Amino acid sequence: MSAVRTKLSTMMFVQYFIWGAWWVTLGTYLTNTLNFDGSQVGLTYGTTAIAAMISPFFVGMVADRFFSTERILAALHITGGLILFYASAISDFTSFYPIVICYALLYMPTLALTNSISFHHLPDAASDFPKVRVLGTIGWIVAGILVGRLGLEATATPMKIAAGSSLAMGIYCLFLPHTPPTGRGKSVTVRDVLGLDALSLLKDRSFAVFVLGSFLLCIPLQFYYAFTNLFLNEIGMAEPATKMTMGQMSEIVFMLLMSWFLVRLGVKRILLVGMFAWALRYVMFAFGDVGPNLWMLYAGIILHGICYDFFFVTGQIYVDQQADPRIRGAAQGLLAFVTLGVGLFIGAWISGAIVEANSLAGGGHDWKSIWMVPAAGAAGILLLFAALFKPNRDMGAETA
Repeated sequence: MSAVRTKLSTMMFVQYFIWGAWWVTLGTYLTNTLNFDGSQVGLTYGTTAIAAMISPFFVGMVADRFFSTERILAALHITGGLILFYASAISDFTSFYPIVICYALLYMPTLALTNSISFHHLPDAASDFPKVRVLGTIGWIVAGILVGRLGLEATATPMKIAAGSSLAMGIYCLFLPHTPPTGRGKSVTVRDVLGLDALSLLKDRSFAVFVLGSFLLCIPLQFYYAFTNLFLNEIGMAEPATKMTMGQMSEIVFMLLMSWFLVRLGVKRILLVGMFAWALRYVMFAFGDVGPNLWMLYAGIILHGICYDFFFVTGQIYVDQQADPRIRGAAQGLLAFVTLGVGLFIGAWISGAIVEANSLAGGGHDWKSIWMVPAAGAAGILLLFAALFKPNRDMGAETA
């Protein structure tokens, strides 16, 4: 492995270790320790969606034009680490929520910037980037195992671990390969940043259905990200943060098998399987327990590989295939804005409201009723998508 690839792989490991160290277990900490209600937890998880809607402006109109990538990464991570450490000492929602928004606004742009610096320095991005990016997933897994094994899920310690890691990452970024701003001297408009040129693709009915389906699916999927760890803790699963890393492990497996599935199933079948997996996962959670049906909980977690790869990764590939080369970046930006931004924000609000509405008087929640809501939502989207989505190109054949 070259020195540059080693540096980039380490960067990816720490980048996602930071996120995985505190984000997965945050709902448990906020509910069990700070006594936030379900709506407040949902709003907190919506902060990254707010940042996902705003960060393209920052990356496109500031980071890409005025600063070298490694230096702006350093500044974002160091400032973010200090803010996150401060947030770990706050106990009331009114103060906590805006501070987490500030942190999300600093962290979310680093996701695009770490990708950007990798693509800039890898000689064969198509071949080398997946090998670098997989270290990010491994970093997330290591963080989850660490927090779970140490029993830190209901404490502020994961936030402090993430804050310390962010500070270390900021210093490390100063030693990354120099990457000058790619957009220096170029005019950039709001239209470019938001990918509005990609709106022309919506004239194609199937592409419009795809975007709509992706947006709608992001609403029920936020239930998983915001409340799975709290659910597993409440029903008594041992070390749930550690067990949840099985989802990322399966993500790696299915990512490696993606080309095989694309050739044999094609885009529509793979997307439908991904949607079905989301509905099935929630049914597994609704009827699973830590007794005889423990296998259902494990199955629901392991389904993450299919849920994520079969829908989101396949969707990104589909967009790349459908868009003209001139607007591929804009099309991917539009998809991210609609799904990771608007979709997840609405999902955070709805999931929080549903969890709060199913709180039990004696403590805890009616999880069966909670999980059946996103299960029904994902199933409904699946039926709508199956009836209306008719891609005019066989991506599987093209991939072959």
